[in-house]
Amino acid sequence: MRAQRTQPWIAPALLAVLAAACGTRDDPVGASAADASDVLVRQRVRVVEEVGHDPAAYTQGLELRGGRLYESTGRFGRSTVTVGAPGKPPAVRVRLPDAWFGEGVTVVETRLWQLTWRNGVAVERDARTLEEIRRVRYPGEGWGICHQPARQRLVTSDGSAWLTFRDPRTLAATGRVRVTEPGRGDRPVHRLNELECVGDSVYANVYGRPRIVRVDADTGRVTADIDASALVAASAGAGVLNGIAALPGGAEFWLTGKNWPKLFRVRFEGPRERP
Repeated sequence: MRAQRTQPWIAPALLAVLAAACGTRDDPVGASAADASDVLVRQRVRVVEEVGHDPAAYTQGLELRGGRLYESTGRFGRSTVTVGAPGKPPAVRVRLPDAWFGEGVTVVETRLWQLTWRNGVAVERDARTLEEIRRVRYPGEGWGICHQPARQRLVTSDGSAWLTFRDPRTLAATGRVRVTEPGRGDRPVHRLNELECVGDSVYANVYGRPRIVRVDADTGRVTADIDASALVAASAGAGVLNGIAALPGGAEFWLTGKNWPKLFRVRFEGPRERP
């Protein structure tokens, strides 16, 4: 929330009324509707549980549905999609063609979409067996993808500051929004990567950084900035953060990264509001 300058002639009683009406700096929920988009909450991760993760998995996408964890991995000649219980060996593993580089995944009812990086192809699969159903032409680069069921749309990223909305049946683009960070001249947030949809918000990790942003998908405004550097430090020697999967209710998440030996169940703690 941007602080507003108060004129010296305003009576203390009027100041008290204004404070009660607009909420306090420690209460983002109490902010007025006009200022709500300017509130940026800073949070950090608190680890609730650690389980094993395949250190050979070059994680590109992560999603939890019905207690089953879906994971897409990348690299040419080594890309896969798997499903199984968190922390356990995959129950099903499917390898992609050697010329493909796997990217994000998301579940839409009984189907799973898996993107590829620069192959111009998205694959629709059976969410239970991971068997391929069809291939859909996908222009541009595929990075992250998530599903907003209530809005009947997919949200995708391509490494830029833009999120693209897509039809969940055809992947046809239906709109897009640029992601910006309030309080810094509405600076765009580039290198948006892995995505996770929770309600009307989209959680996106910023590629190459131990940072996750929570985005209002309708406006593109960043509403929370989450520091995940503690997890990167715990996975020293491995790759970057690159996996976000919300648990039911959206209060906890599974997080991992490229070639990390662990999968972390976390909560995002705070908030500490930044003006």
